[in-house]
Amino acid sequence: MSANFNNESSPKKDQSKNIIIIVLVLLVIISGIKLYTDYVDRTKKTEEILLLSTENNELNKRLDSVTYQLDLRIQEIEKLGGDVKALEAVRDQLIAERNSAKQRSNSEIAALNSKINNLNGLLAEKDQEILQLRAANQQLFAENQDLKTTQAQIEEEVAQLNIQKQNLQAKVDVASMLKAENIVIAAVNSRGKERVETTKDFRNKQIERLKVSFKLSDNKVAEKGPRNIFVQVLGPNNQPIFDVAKGSGTFMINGEEQFYTSKQDIIFDNTGQTLTFFYEKGSDYASGSHEIKIFVDNYQIGSKSFVVK
Repeated sequence: MSANFNNESSPKKDQSKNIIIIVLVLLVIISGIKLYTDYVDRTKKTEEILLLSTENNELNKRLDSVTYQLDLRIQEIEKLGGDVKALEAVRDQLIAERNSAKQRSNSEIAALNSKINNLNGLLAEKDQEILQLRAANQQLFAENQDLKTTQAQIEEEVAQLNIQKQNLQAKVDVASMLKAENIVIAAVNSRGKERVETTKDFRNKQIERLKVSFKLSDNKVAEKGPRNIFVQVLGPNNQPIFDVAKGSGTFMINGEEQFYTSKQDIIFDNTGQTLTFFYEKGSDYASGSHEIKIFVDNYQIGSKSFVVK
């Protein structure tokens, strides 16, 4: 009986082994199929990405080309005096699209390609407009040529009148310029004693304050009214001496901004006004020759030098 049992169990064991083997084989086949399909999908997606990238690059080239063509039309129409606002708006849209960092989809690429194709009609229309503008400009040029002789004569007469007027105005301007007379430079010490600049030099201990006084000369041509009077003290290095905290600042002379040492605003009335300026430097003056320059508005009206030991 034991022998019979062994004989019956042996086929059952073989059958179980076969089933397991079949299952394993099926699993291997299924895994292989899955790996293959995944590989095919990845390959397909890679090809699609490469295709999209190529199409995007080609589209960018077309965008560059049509933008360049639009620029040519804009420059020509603008030179001929035509309206370029609409063309500039289209060009700016194309530039913005070209500079976009996003990856376009198939539908977006197709839409842009269609838009570029439609722009060919716009370019042809603008070419026709350029021809019309050129014709109009040529007609205007011909009409202007007919008027040039008379216009040249009129311009010559006007130019001569302007020259005469300018010459007269220049003479009036020169005659109306103010002048500073009797310029006196004095060193005022701490006790208020003044030492006037003559042939002797100033010493630093004598210059608690620098005093500059002068008279505005008689000038009946000069217009009466407000004037800005500037005094500029130049050191031996020819640089202005100034202190913004003590009233110094800047003014314009011959289109150049310079520092002034002291300033007064007056009403010029041609009465021989005498003006006095004080400046307290607060430190020693450099040894050597100094120069005082006086300006009214934007021109110089006088100067004088003094020496510090």
